[in-house]
Amino acid sequence: MMFAALATTTEIDAGTHPTFKFLGLTFNSDTMLSTVVALVIVLIFGFLLRSQVTDGVPGKIQLLWEMLVEWVQGLTLSSIGRLNPFVVPLGVTLFLFILIGNWFEVIPTGHHLPPPAADTNMTYALALVVIVSVHIFGFRESGARQYLKPFRSPLHLIEEIVKPFSLALRLFGNIFAGGIILSLIGLMAAPLGVVPTVLWKLFGMAIGGIQAFIFALLTILYFGFAVTGHGDDHEEEHKEAEKAPEKQPEKAPEKQLEKQLA
Repeated sequence: MMFAALATTTEIDAGTHPTFKFLGLTFNSDTMLSTVVALVIVLIFGFLLRSQVTDGVPGKIQLLWEMLVEWVQGLTLSSIGRLNPFVVPLGVTLFLFILIGNWFEVIPTGHHLPPPAADTNMTYALALVVIVSVHIFGFRESGARQYLKPFRSPLHLIEEIVKPFSLALRLFGNIFAGGIILSLIGLMAAPLGVVPTVLWKLFGMAIGGIQAFIFALLTILYFGFAVTGHGDDHEEEHKEAEKAPEKQPEKAPEKQLEKQLA
């Protein structure tokens, strides 16, 4: 019965969400529910870690958390050059939250618990949190004058405007499309058995993990760009190259050949 449900249940109805109104605003109830569930699961993992953390031999939960934190710390060090008490927890939380939410698509819940990232409202909200945090971080680290200097370039200004949209739509497009394809394969593979659908659901879990990784990686890279001056390093390198003493030109290949033959 469980495998039959996995094979025949469609998880995402394209563009359709159950809604309710509050203060004149319309809310997607299924997205809000799945968001809250994913958040609760993340908090449960956090409290479990807190209750089981030890300086001795780590348990499985602590080991998983340490691997995740060390990975984010490595990305932060390579991007910013130092660990930051805000960037690392944000990267860990975003990765775990998006990963758990993306895996909801493999659970047959009858449309009641879709992946939160399959709704642009959620992905835009996540992107907004990231971009606003990046700009605040850049202001604090570089100062307003230095941080706003690159914005004099129209291309840089356009790039900064596009960033939240690309960040949000990349996550939404991959998760939403994956859910639709998963549903279609489930319907077509139902007469053939559950093996093709189960394999595709495992592939969907891998895609969900990759998208969570990409979102967390881009988040940390954006923080790194905010510290390094939004690409001004290329201008500095160009200036240093102009100041550097010119190298002696190498001998032409023809002259080297003549010398060898002589």
